[in-house]
Amino acid sequence: MDQIRELARKYALANAFAHGGKAQVGSVISKILAEMPDLRSKAKEIIPIINEVVTQINSMTFDQQKQEIEAKFPQLLERKKDDEAKEKKLPPLPNVSKKVVTRFAPNPDGPLHLGNSRAAIISYEYASMYNGDFILRFDDTDPKVKKPLKEAYNWIKEDLKWLGISWKEEFAASSRFERYYEVAEIMIQKGYAYVDTCDKDTFLKFTSKKNGEPPCLHRSSDPNENLGLWRKMLKGEYDEGKAVLRIKTDLDDPDPSQRDWVMFRIIDTKRSPHPLTGDKYRVFPTYNFANSVDDHDKGVTHVFRAKEHMSNSLKQKWVFDYMGWEFPTVMEFGRLKLEGFMMSKSKIKEILEKGVTRDDPRLSTLAGLRRRGILPETVREIIIEVGLKVSDATISFENIAAINRKKLDKTARRLMYVPENKAKTMKITGDNMPQCIKARIPYNFSNPSDYREVEVCKGDIIMVDSDDAKEGSYLRLMELCNVKVQGNELIFDSKTLEEGKVKKASIVQWVKQSDSYPVVLKKYNGNDETIEKGYGELSVSSLKVNDIVQFFRYGFVRVDEVSNGLIVAIYSHD
Repeated sequence: MDQIRELARKYALANAFAHGGKAQVGSVISKILAEMPDLRSKAKEIIPIINEVVTQINSMTFDQQKQEIEAKFPQLLERKKDDEAKEKKLPPLPNVSKKVVTRFAPNPDGPLHLGNSRAAIISYEYASMYNGDFILRFDDTDPKVKKPLKEAYNWIKEDLKWLGISWKEEFAASSRFERYYEVAEIMIQKGYAYVDTCDKDTFLKFTSKKNGEPPCLHRSSDPNENLGLWRKMLKGEYDEGKAVLRIKTDLDDPDPSQRDWVMFRIIDTKRSPHPLTGDKYRVFPTYNFANSVDDHDKGVTHVFRAKEHMSNSLKQKWVFDYMGWEFPTVMEFGRLKLEGFMMSKSKIKEILEKGVTRDDPRLSTLAGLRRRGILPETVREIIIEVGLKVSDATISFENIAAINRKKLDKTARRLMYVPENKAKTMKITGDNMPQCIKARIPYNFSNPSDYREVEVCKGDIIMVDSDDAKEGSYLRLMELCNVKVQGNELIFDSKTLEEGKVKKASIVQWVKQSDSYPVVLKKYNGNDETIEKGYGELSVSSLKVNDIVQFFRYGFVRVDEVSNGLIVAIYSHD
């Protein structure tokens, strides 16, 4: 069975290295059986061996795993380099005949989440790929139904900056009303638009008629008459809901929403004031009209949007065609869902109205992911990897954690921590133990020169995880020494890692009780929050808010609060 054990070790190391330090038993079994199919009949015998090897590999730090791979299986590192060389990139853009200009047009009625950040990242990446321009446009022309939040303008800018996104120009649609009115008058004068004073039911009845029956009253009126009605709208002579400006489209279109859609409507801004313009304007452009004018005026060449906006593209093309403008290339993608997280912007907004902050770690908001310890590079990689798929995509938090783990492994400091409810206090002793031993522990094994030293003397009290402290078992106290568990004592056995391997000692984290530092750890699972108390090594006391570190054999955490004598951290992932 030594051959099986060695093969299991090879594949467990490979799997752990590919997934940030955690090997999966099933994957290792599959690899072994694929290489040696004759072992299928002996599965019951080999699975316990594989389980044992995987457990041992997972008890090692990522850096220790890498060191063993370099020594025994260097070919695995070559495969890793090949995989990294195949990093996914966005496909080339079609229709690139001039400077590429893209834009992101969020409605500032709430915070950005993983789903709606997709358009921002893709638009910015393409602008960067082609040395073009990226524009940030706030789509804030609905102060009644999708009322903008004044604070959301800054929320969105903060989130974009966190993602590493910068923009050449920034503006709010609400600052361009005079330009929208100018284009509207041109379209009315040319007979492309008309004022509709019918109620909604009457309009629907008109547009459902065929065979040349008369449409809405003012559709065929003289442009000058419609221009007069339009100016009455602007002067405030119509109340909300009493008049709209419509664009002339195809009344026989099978999609009712495409028939003479509304370009402008009246909103009583005394009752529904706009957060930036107050009650200065009452005649507001709709999304499709304002987008059309802005995309043309700003020279947008490529638009990236969710496929649910396909009907909006068809509507906007009417404006471009009437005005003789060049329509941008529109590229659509499916929905992006984060498994186990709420992705509905309206529902997130409802939660915020109840007092929950936008950076609550249970939310799929960028602020929530950031507070949970997810790196901006991770979010960008996920979005680029999904790319412009038209089909809907679902991402699990495990997917995010795997990518995040790989990135953090290169830089995150490794610290030792023991949960309070599992902390077993034990005296370290032994006849052959030196009076004092110093552990020299690198903060990250990729940089051995950055380390701390912890001195442990005979008789000191050491805290270890009770799951590790099984009677009679051998443990290697990380970077310190090898001990045998006997009652409430850790009996010194030997010093070196090689000596520990002979005894098959499990490598475990530990905390010297006299140097311990209290930690409060917040964990989230769906909508549930649990609080765990524990003890960190002395180095924990130097952490600052937003530091992301790895607790050995426990997981990555982000420091959320630092107060006198206490660290509050949020558990990110293993």
